[in-house]
Amino acid sequence: MHHFKFYNPVKILFGAGQIANISAHIPQGAKVMLTYGGGSIKKNGIYQQVVKALAPFEFIEFSGIEANPKFETLMKAVEIVRKENVDFLLAVGGGSVIDGTKFIAAATYFEGEDAYTICTERAKISKAVPLASVLTLPATGSEMNCGGVISRLSSQEKFAFSSPLLYPRFSVLDPAVTLTLPKSQRGNGVVDAFVHVTEQYLTYPVQGDIQDRFSEAILHVLLDNGKQYVENPEDMEAASNIMWACSMALNGLIAAGVPEDWATHMIGHEITALAGLDHGQTLAIVWPGLQRVMGESKQAKQRQYAQRLWNTDDPEKAIAATENFFRELGVGTRFSDYPSVTDVQGLIDAITARFKERGVLLGEKSDLDYAKVQEILQSRK
Repeated sequence: MHHFKFYNPVKILFGAGQIANISAHIPQGAKVMLTYGGGSIKKNGIYQQVVKALAPFEFIEFSGIEANPKFETLMKAVEIVRKENVDFLLAVGGGSVIDGTKFIAAATYFEGEDAYTICTERAKISKAVPLASVLTLPATGSEMNCGGVISRLSSQEKFAFSSPLLYPRFSVLDPAVTLTLPKSQRGNGVVDAFVHVTEQYLTYPVQGDIQDRFSEAILHVLLDNGKQYVENPEDMEAASNIMWACSMALNGLIAAGVPEDWATHMIGHEITALAGLDHGQTLAIVWPGLQRVMGESKQAKQRQYAQRLWNTDDPEKAIAATENFFRELGVGTRFSDYPSVTDVQGLIDAITARFKERGVLLGEKSDLDYAKVQEILQSRK
């Protein structure tokens, strides 16, 4: 097992009715900006609960954070935070809203010429506005980590950023808020969490037994509850288990002391940036192809995955079973499942060209180059 430092200060308020308790966890006298997306929280009652809970505070609102949060939109919020002297941010939404709010928190005090270098050049974040979240869509784990992913319209780019200063002070996880989620968002969320785990697990052995067993437990929970969660919104036990599994999938615990991959995400981000597919959809497309193309490099852990998750000694059977699981969740696993992608070959060529131009090597062993990116994507037509 590799050496590691593990730190996660996020306070979790889990369960029905926890939104009502947020005022006790926001600093007294804080001026709050409430951030959210397209307004669905006003239709399902979450907004009303939050506003009631914020009664002791002066607060303003910023809405319209996109499903793939845009730099251009978020910089408008930054201007307001600066002008209004906001000193606490409360994100109410899924991972995109929370990611976007983290960027607002970091960009508010950024002194460079272009705040997007926080993402593209990992420019140092030396100060950030404190933030918290009320999670409405289990998927990304952003409610319990210090990272995010932001797109930029002008350049059709999508990059990640992180800083210990961006851990939420607290996050509310109320499974009841998932009742009104569309089936597609539920399926995407389960796929996202599943791939998060495998990006930290399907690498190579370092005898991280606790990390492996924790990872396998999370995967089992997703497999056991995923279909029920997607098909039956009223099942609060399934929703509770999925919500907590999504948080545990990317809060740093299972990554401690083990190698990480993240190539599926890096390739998926490019599909979203250029073709506009949902994040979970891109992962479901890329993951099976990547596991097959990189099978030799991942052979030992793929065999362990096959044995412990799917009761087979054949990694190919496990990959096929996983792909079938994604499809059972309602998430397509090939480009042909998405009619909106009208020029698949053109998209593949554009993504390949980007990786070739950047000269980056992906994967836990830095052995996945642009040619393998092309091979992976070609296999997913």
